[in-house]
Amino acid sequence: CNAYRIAAFYANVQGVYTNTIPTDVYRGAGRPEILYLVERLVDVAAFDLSIDRVELRRRNLIPPQAFPYTTPTGLRYEASDFSAVIDTALAQSAWSSFEQRRADSRRHDKLRGIGLALYIERCGGGGGLSEAASLRLEKDGSVTVFIGSMSNGQGHETAYSQIVQQRLGLPFAKIRLLQGDTDQVKTGLGTGGSWSIPMGGGAIFRAADDIIEKARPIAATLLEAAIADIEFQQQRFRIMGTDRSVGWQEIATFYYRSEGQPKNPNIDMLQGNARYQPENYTFPYGCHICEVELDPHTGEVQILDYLAVHDFGHALNPLLLAGQVHGGLAQGIGQALLEHTVYDADGQLLSGSLLDYCLPRADDLPNLRFAHQDTPAPGNPLGVKGCGEAGAAGSPPALINAIVDALQPYSIRHLDMPATPQRIWRAIRSTSAGKPTD
Repeated sequence: CNAYRIAAFYANVQGVYTNTIPTDVYRGAGRPEILYLVERLVDVAAFDLSIDRVELRRRNLIPPQAFPYTTPTGLRYEASDFSAVIDTALAQSAWSSFEQRRADSRRHDKLRGIGLALYIERCGGGGGLSEAASLRLEKDGSVTVFIGSMSNGQGHETAYSQIVQQRLGLPFAKIRLLQGDTDQVKTGLGTGGSWSIPMGGGAIFRAADDIIEKARPIAATLLEAAIADIEFQQQRFRIMGTDRSVGWQEIATFYYRSEGQPKNPNIDMLQGNARYQPENYTFPYGCHICEVELDPHTGEVQILDYLAVHDFGHALNPLLLAGQVHGGLAQGIGQALLEHTVYDADGQLLSGSLLDYCLPRADDLPNLRFAHQDTPAPGNPLGVKGCGEAGAAGSPPALINAIVDALQPYSIRHLDMPATPQRIWRAIRSTSAGKPTD
């Protein structure tokens, strides 16, 4: 996945067995690696061709009129506007006035750099994956939501309840989420691939539609009207063209006996069921811009500003969305600056604990800024796109591009991750005894 018009590609992959610890998918599952490669290559190409790095990106972007766009690997991107996220990112990061800030840092014997990276990633289901959900109306007029994707900190309890609240009109106190109970939730895809809200949310939305349709005949009976004359509007069942209506509490009271058993012995519960299998993935995209200042005498890097402009489609809950991006950025920044698996000459792991393996702390992170562009995902009933991995996808190249930009005076073209102070210091000392070349 990347934002550019690439007509063809060739890959030669070689697998290597080692006696080191095994690796497995982490946040992003391959997308951060390929995006890092592509975005670093664009910066290197811009330098070699003496072309402004923003201009080189603009020349090679997939234009808005080309969507839906099929990549050489067969992925079909939905509507995207990369130029728009670049424009927003450049404006909000004060890109045009950066050279003034660079000069200010030089006067204080510091090096300042700025880097950007575009990303687009495949996530949110697709490829034949599906998720199921059920909504059961209880005798007190509340609804229990059954879903197979288990929350591990993303805020599913809030987001899923929000979908039910908006579709059925119930207060949050009347919505109960049941997850992780295999006695009652028989199937579930689980959590991963940024698919919980695109797929789980889509399944809940359609299950809500199903329970509305199953409740419509009951509403018709209560209102003494034909089923065809009943509409669900403003969270109540109404006779079209009148002010007569009933709500979920009246439906539940009529449906269940006093002891909580359904009046119709052939129906166990008033329950809406749905399985959602999207035809395509969702494709969130965006532009990250990072500004850094580093000390050439110590190699220490300080992130001065970080801006992520993204398009996740309809923002169901902006606060939860920002939390997902924030977490991804923290992990991407950790990858770029800190995290490294180290072995000694005998193959002994030296970074096997949190005392030795350097994870980012709160004081390693700057004030992270976000801007949101809303292009609803055309194939998703909620218009949402996956957001859980995007922060980790765009941040490593943006940060390394910024560090390499800061090192221009030393003609340093590249640094491997993690760009630790020691690596930066050694890179500087390897160039003309640590003296700037300009």
